[in-house]
Amino acid sequence: MSGLRSSGPSGPKASKGPRGALDALLTGPSADPMRHALWLDALDQRLRPHLPPSLAAHARLGNVNGAELVFIVDSPIWRARLRLAAPELLEAARRVGLAVSTVTVKTATRPLQVQPPPARPPIPMSTGARDALQAALASLENPETKPPVAGKSRSGRS
Repeated sequence: MSGLRSSGPSGPKASKGPRGALDALLTGPSADPMRHALWLDALDQRLRPHLPPSLAAHARLGNVNGAELVFIVDSPIWRARLRLAAPELLEAARRVGLAVSTVTVKTATRPLQVQPPPARPPIPMSTGARDALQAALASLENPETKPPVAGKSRSGRS
């Protein structure tokens, strides 16, 4: 036991082998994908006003790959329109500090917007619930009529 060394994360062998490769990968540009995604979203929000209004709902910044802005659109027609807007996008990106020179447009296979779940069909109302609702609505229309007190009939008898 006297010749064994600890090879844990703080040990001298931490930078070699698969663990060292993983540590090197996690300290590089892909270290924080969430931070990168938030940055892309903020950049998308800054570039979106430079798109034509009809196109803005159909295009989203997908990535910045070196000197290339990568946009994603939801159909080929928007791809063509985004290519026409590329010079304005490049100029806007340069104004916010990006050294970009090209715009690449990719077409998504699914809609870019999250679709709400389909509406459920309404549950049929029981006859008693329908009668109670109509009585409540009638009392709102005519404030002089008072709803019957529970347990008594309109004639005053129980």
